[in-house]
Amino acid sequence: MFVDERIVTLFKRNAHHTLTYWSVFFSFGLCIAFLGPTILDLQCQTNSTLSQITWVFFSQQFCLLIGSSVGGVFKRTLFSALAALFVSALVISIIFAIIPLCNNVLLLAIAMAVSGLAMGVIDTIANIQLVTIYQKDSAVFLQALHFFIGFGALVSPLIADPFLSETGCGNHTGNGTEIMHHFRNMLRNSPIAEHNITQSDLPHEGGAEESNVHYAFWIMALINLPVPIAVLYLMYREQLIPCCPSGTPRLLDKDELAMENQQGAEGTDVEQKEHEAGGHGDIFSCCQNDNLRGLPVSFFMIHILGGMVLFMTDGIVGAYAGFVYTYGVAPPMSLPHKTAGYLASIFWAAITAGRLLSIPLSYRFQPVRLLMFNIAGAIVTVLMLLIFYTSSIFLFVGTCLCGLFLSSIFPCMLAYTEDILDYQGCATSVLVTSAGMGEMVMQVVVGSIIQTEGSYSFLLCGMIIACIGFIVFIGLLLFHRMHRNYLTGTASTTSGFTLLNIQCRRMDFVLREVGPLRTKNKCKTELSSL
Repeated sequence: MFVDERIVTLFKRNAHHTLTYWSVFFSFGLCIAFLGPTILDLQCQTNSTLSQITWVFFSQQFCLLIGSSVGGVFKRTLFSALAALFVSALVISIIFAIIPLCNNVLLLAIAMAVSGLAMGVIDTIANIQLVTIYQKDSAVFLQALHFFIGFGALVSPLIADPFLSETGCGNHTGNGTEIMHHFRNMLRNSPIAEHNITQSDLPHEGGAEESNVHYAFWIMALINLPVPIAVLYLMYREQLIPCCPSGTPRLLDKDELAMENQQGAEGTDVEQKEHEAGGHGDIFSCCQNDNLRGLPVSFFMIHILGGMVLFMTDGIVGAYAGFVYTYGVAPPMSLPHKTAGYLASIFWAAITAGRLLSIPLSYRFQPVRLLMFNIAGAIVTVLMLLIFYTSSIFLFVGTCLCGLFLSSIFPCMLAYTEDILDYQGCATSVLVTSAGMGEMVMQVVVGSIIQTEGSYSFLLCGMIIACIGFIVFIGLLLFHRMHRNYLTGTASTTSGFTLLNIQCRRMDFVLREVGPLRTKNKCKTELSSL
């Protein structure tokens, strides 16, 4: 069969939990993607500049980072985990409903900060719960989990697009666009084209088009409402709501019973590993774990370099989704606003399709190979976008390819590092936190550079970030090899020690009454030499 029967049985055993965690990531996707296509309308709504509205991205991503860092606190019990997911999903619907009422940047930034906290909690808890449930089989289910991010992020721009204003308002990229455009034409030794590139700088008159984007936010609030209801229903099924006791739990079929017995036999070992190496708690408790002191440098470098790769790649995702619309409406592209609005939809559609495609691929190929292919593909795609920067057709094609290559890097990296570390340490918390930090920092940095240097710098930033991420990934591969050698040496030493200890115990038993004392001393000497 295409999928192992054991995987199917494991999914059937945990189907309700898995589907619920997937649904909350749909909420995550809805909330992460709407800012890109609506940024100019929100700029009009708040009477702000592009550099000011960019800080709304920062507030969301900064609080997402905080939520991701402390989200592991709620994983201590199933009730606390599900309760946190319920509150977070409900908060996202509420934020969608009140965004149209935010008439200045500060209020909008506060609303986005609250949504960022909710998103961070969802991100950490859903990842941790799936890794805890499926352990070494989690790669397939993590790919599906992140597919739902892409699905929610695809739906969000599609809902917003019909309500976007056709003209926009405000200063999109400032005078930096004109300067950069002039510089590019000097490099090509051709005269500067005669066209008005500062038309967007003119203030709108009284006949300016009124934005109806608030309807899009209210629609997204309604679409998201079934998600907290689904979490509440799971709590009811698990008898976690004291005032609503559920019925008798169903009996397990023979396959599920066998899987349950296997998980029960392995449960003690897993809990012991988590206790010894920090488990998958929040990042602060991981850093304070005393049992990490005796571990090799490679153990910590895998955490650091894996986080740095996601810092770069997720930073590209956040920056591209946030500013590809702004890049599309600015010269030299100068696309109509509604046409450029489809860029974000295409990007998230490609991410969704890529994550769906990665589900069977992750079952057939090792995560490290998928990572190598995806990062290299992203670099080549951005390079082609730089070469054909005047082609609007290739902008859409490149956006699609970029989304496909970037789609599965996060779940592949999560599965890869957890497998290297044998599901010990704090890889999940570190990677989720690093990814959120990358989106936060890169959106602010890229937005500021676009404001000062022009729209062409958008692609240059992407190219530089992708190359740095690839170099860091090569370093991760080297430390993986070092860590594997360390584990091999430790395992051989432990095996030799255990074998000699058994032999000495047997010899001690046989010679307990008649054997000379020097035989026992010889064993002690050999053991101490190890």
